Amino acid sequence: MSELESGKRPIEESVESEPKKSKVDHFANGVAPIKTEFIISYTNDNAIDDDAAEAAPTSEQLGDSRDQKGQGKGKGKNKNRGQNKARKLVQTKEDLKVCPSIIDPEAGKPCLKGSECNWCHDVDAYLAQKEECFEGPCPVKEELGYCPQGIRCRWLYSHFDKDTKKLTYEEGYVRDENKGEVNFISLDDKRMLYKKKFDFPVSEVALEMYDKERLERFDVEKRKELEAAYNEAKIKAGEKKKLDYKNKKVVSPLTTVGNLPYRRLMKTLGADITFSEMALANSLITGQNSEWALLKAHKSEYPGFGAQIAASKPWQAAKSAEVIYRFASNVSEINLNCGCPIDLLFKKGEGSALMLSSNRMKNLLKVMNDSSGDIPITVKMRMGVKDNKPVATEIVSKLLDAGDIGAITVHGRSRQQRYTKEANWDYIEQVGKIVKAYNEQYEEKKDVSDRPNPVYLIGNGDCYTYEDYYEHVGREGIDTVMVARGALIKPWIFEEIEARQYLDKSASERLRIIENYSRFALQHWGSDDFGVNTARRYLCEFLSFTYRYIPVGILEKLPPKLNQRPPKWRGRNELETLLGSSDYKDWIKISEMFLGKANENFTFIPKHKSNAYETPRN
Repeated sequence: MSELESGKRPIEESVESEPKKSKVDHFANGVAPIKTEFIISYTNDNAIDDDAAEAAPTSEQLGDSRDQKGQGKGKGKNKNRGQNKARKLVQTKEDLKVCPSIIDPEAGKPCLKGSECNWCHDVDAYLAQKEECFEGPCPVKEELGYCPQGIRCRWLYSHFDKDTKKLTYEEGYVRDENKGEVNFISLDDKRMLYKKKFDFPVSEVALEMYDKERLERFDVEKRKELEAAYNEAKIKAGEKKKLDYKNKKVVSPLTTVGNLPYRRLMKTLGADITFSEMALANSLITGQNSEWALLKAHKSEYPGFGAQIAASKPWQAAKSAEVIYRFASNVSEINLNCGCPIDLLFKKGEGSALMLSSNRMKNLLKVMNDSSGDIPITVKMRMGVKDNKPVATEIVSKLLDAGDIGAITVHGRSRQQRYTKEANWDYIEQVGKIVKAYNEQYEEKKDVSDRPNPVYLIGNGDCYTYEDYYEHVGREGIDTVMVARGALIKPWIFEEIEARQYLDKSASERLRIIENYSRFALQHWGSDDFGVNTARRYLCEFLSFTYRYIPVGILEKLPPKLNQRPPKWRGRNELETLLGSSDYKDWIKISEMFLGKANENFTFIPKHKSNAYETPRN
């Protein structure tokens, strides 16, 4: 019986003490040093555009074309670079819609249209046309004690009595309509935002005070009235929630793959702080469902959950901060994205475009801080826009003087650079020294200051090992490291940081991580056909990063490097080979272990183009 069938780790996985010498120098040109006996071919065709891991709007927000920012355009470029821009993420839906009143009678949901309802009310008729259910227990019922999808569940017959036509439940279960998730906004409040009938009592005053020219046109009495309203509405810095980044394990905001199930998984693997995918401020203000969905978090994430937004205008920044404070109480900080490199945001003055004007960035952070209630404001930026003109040191000095932020994250690359070079940690350290000097002054004045904490400095870029982490946090002024691709490719990186050693995870251990992600995904998106397909799609997106992990046990030397691409290799057993496959058909095969057989209508085209060898499918 193979490990794929038994889940056992064979003895042959043990690491040899004396690595064999390769017949060729496969350490050159950024190629991973894999032991000779595991190499299939020395050719390396895996050129991947890693910009997809950078925080940016998802396809649901901006449309597929805006979520795909790969390179390699024009003649003579490597066709395997970049992203599949023409991919269509079409979701299948059931032909027969079932009325919510019969999905799960215990939920007590009435039929809203009564005699005029044209949805299915006949359980037998619905089950007759329903796609064949999967075998085994329902993963959601095992977690919650009941299945919110009721008769729509793809594992229905594990919690449905065919004779009585009734659903079954675990004894003593407690129904939780939010499934352990927080930061829900009501439908009525979203409608008020959409219809522009929502009152912004705090941000409107903050914006009036910010607009000094307009303020000066008011008479003395009007100015006094505004100032009184401003002082009453504004929560002082000392009353805001406390931040603590010192040596904390932080997961970066990530597009597409940084969803709630992934963040929940990372919390189980040692993460202290997580962030939402970047939400567009203007879409939050207008009550768009897709945007507010990004701010949902699992209860295990809070405290320590940050909401990241993109804005270019003071009114967007202020009003979005106010509505987050009003409707998303389980948020530890609001982070302004000043680093996203994609063109569509840059042209609107959002993301890294804010680094072109330090005054504009400072003003946005001020009105956010004045409008965010007790939620502190933080910022994430790059070194600058141009390679030869880093400006983060100058900008950070201005932001510190303004006193409106609690933490600063600096990604050690420019917008122009993207991922073409390694992150510049020497420059991040320069910023750290500036923040450290400011904090030393703060210590001297803290008895008369209303600041709740010193300002934290978080570094970001190329952290793939525990050695990277401790080398970076050992630098002057750097409080911790925000991990992005390292946590996608190797989700247990925080366990390695805690243990201060490399963990040679077996294939079965890695598979259990994927199983946990699948369970969290089903609980979040649902166990019906729509939810299973959604969970499968995002699991495949996740696997498009995890397959890049090279087991340390098959490497000739350590540490592994994030920018080293492997030659074609095989694992120490069948399952390890499967988990290292870049063939997206194998990612679907892996998903079927936990999400059932993919139906004929399910399609998935990977965001990244790659053409490594394919593991044969049985």
